[in-house]
Amino acid sequence: MNKLGLTGEKPARLIVHAINIHQGGGQSLLRSIIETLPCSGLVVLLLDSRLSLPAGIPNNTEIQRISPTIMQRLKAEKWLAEHAGTEDIVLCFGNLPPLFKLRGHTLIFVQNRYLVDDMKLHGFPFKVRLRLAAERFWFSRRKSNADEFIVQTATMKRLLETVTEGKAPIHILPFVAEPKGYKRTLQQSNEPKECDCDFLYVASGEPHKNHRRLIEAWCLLAAEGLFPSLCLTLNEARFHELHKEISLLEKSHRLRIINTGEVSHNEALKLYQKAGAFIYPSTFESFGLPLIEARQAGLPVLASELDYVRDILDPEQTFDPESSASIARAVKRFLGSSEHPLPLLNAGDFLKIIWEHGRNNDTTQH
Repeated sequence: MNKLGLTGEKPARLIVHAINIHQGGGQSLLRSIIETLPCSGLVVLLLDSRLSLPAGIPNNTEIQRISPTIMQRLKAEKWLAEHAGTEDIVLCFGNLPPLFKLRGHTLIFVQNRYLVDDMKLHGFPFKVRLRLAAERFWFSRRKSNADEFIVQTATMKRLLETVTEGKAPIHILPFVAEPKGYKRTLQQSNEPKECDCDFLYVASGEPHKNHRRLIEAWCLLAAEGLFPSLCLTLNEARFHELHKEISLLEKSHRLRIINTGEVSHNEALKLYQKAGAFIYPSTFESFGLPLIEARQAGLPVLASELDYVRDILDPEQTFDPESSASIARAVKRFLGSSEHPLPLLNAGDFLKIIWEHGRNNDTTQH
């Protein structure tokens, strides 16, 4: 591995600039790209030092590891400006355009919806809000440094078109590590399945992942005597307050909740195989990779009735993610537990009850 600045300009290289990717869905997608790099031609990877690398990287690949500090990242941007040649293809995989206009052909892969959507940042810790605000500013001021943009859904393209005002082409190129087995609709299977949990939600604990309303829905189900099990993948240390709230509600309402903690991509794939259904109450996403993975695993999906979901698949049940009651009703429909009809009265019975209530109140006061 070479240190920053030791490599001179070379013709016709693929340069993958991903110095801020080391976790979550971005990490999974980036690792899948690294695992499928071509064995011919020249490739340069500028990567976050915290990213774990897969085995078997081709010998034609130069890797430069960048520490997650402001100075090191600025140094990486300077290196890119100095060394990206006119024949090079530069894939900026970390959502942000380069700081400087490059000589090579520059494509920006945008998967962070916070950068292109006017979403409020309340609910995030201060440092995260500060980082997202800085990245929004960077994106708005340097978007002209892109020759082309790449997104994964039609919804993201519409949002990005508003921000870029049509000044650069935007391509929809959805990809996953392995597309085999993906279908929009559920492929029914008659084979019995052994499940460790009734419902699975693979997600971190950011506010838009909507864990609080999901647990509120589980409390509503418990009040009706329904106790489906729910598996979560929350990092207790990173989302301590959320984890604490969930634990208290779990005890007070006797909920059946399992938290595995944060899992690797391979561990998540194993969870899909042991779940009865997948539930996804997120209020917005750029892609929703877990929805793809759940469908590939043959799971029925209950999800928010939002564009980002319909971009990807047709869920078995949908709900309003802003309503815990709506989430609970979708779960009940899926479980075959019907809602009781409203106890409708005719006008005469309505007035009779009003009269009786009024008479009873008069009697109590006297």
